[in-house]
Amino acid sequence: MLVTWPYRHRHSPMERIDPRARWIFSFLFLFSVTMYWDLRFLLFFFVTAAVWYSLARTSFKETWRGWAFVFFLTGMLVVVNTIITGGGAAGIVPGEGHTIYSFSVTIPVVNWTVTLNLTIERLWFAICQIVRMLSISAVFLIIPYSMDPKLYGFSFRGLGIPDRVAFSMDLAIRYVPTLARDFQVTLDAQKARGYELERVEGGLITQVRRIAPLVVPVTMGAIISGEDMANAMDLRCFGIKPRTWVHTTEYHWWDYALIIFGVIMILGSIILRYVVGTGDFWVPTWILPG
Repeated sequence: MLVTWPYRHRHSPMERIDPRARWIFSFLFLFSVTMYWDLRFLLFFFVTAAVWYSLARTSFKETWRGWAFVFFLTGMLVVVNTIITGGGAAGIVPGEGHTIYSFSVTIPVVNWTVTLNLTIERLWFAICQIVRMLSISAVFLIIPYSMDPKLYGFSFRGLGIPDRVAFSMDLAIRYVPTLARDFQVTLDAQKARGYELERVEGGLITQVRRIAPLVVPVTMGAIISGEDMANAMDLRCFGIKPRTWVHTTEYHWWDYALIIFGVIMILGSIILRYVVGTGDFWVPTWILPG
């Protein structure tokens, strides 16, 4: 049996928007925001994403796990790839910049010298990177919590995607919560038999061997469930002819308005970036030393 993300009907403005329009707007937003490294433009997308996110009327208690992953991933990318190594800012931040703090340390075993050169430009780039990632996350993170799972497959098919691909994407979205459900069921069953996950000790090999009662059943269950679903679809001749969908939706004027806004947003971004030539990395002069 498939399970879904913790969706519940909230009578929110987001649920009145056609799922196809939501996907179209989300990807137009994604392509638009990735064109900029100028914080002045990124703040516009951040505010737009915040308004979009608020339309779903979800509480932080419902989405905190998703945000925890977003904050962890964003923190790792910013701290390691931008502030420490500077790899994320390569080719975007011009010049050496204005140094705030610098130090070097040598690893004696391999004789490597690691240098940290923290600059104002790199810190400002880190802020731009955070705003950019949070804007994208706010638009896409809210989808599984505010979109009826029954409409996944239909919305993908309504975007012109073939039936096989649309249904595969539907199953892919449901895979993570299904796997989590199977893991929890297996964990409860093993605890009832005296298994204690909290006491998994020893080296790496020992720990892997001791968690086998959890990993093996979940993995085998996922493989068997996939084969059962594939056999069931073959028995029903799935993919031979265009299929029909039980749940359908219709476009309304606000759906067209949302799509038009997204098209204007991406066309405006293309014009500003590649015709006017603005939107590159920018640092305000008031934070630079005189």
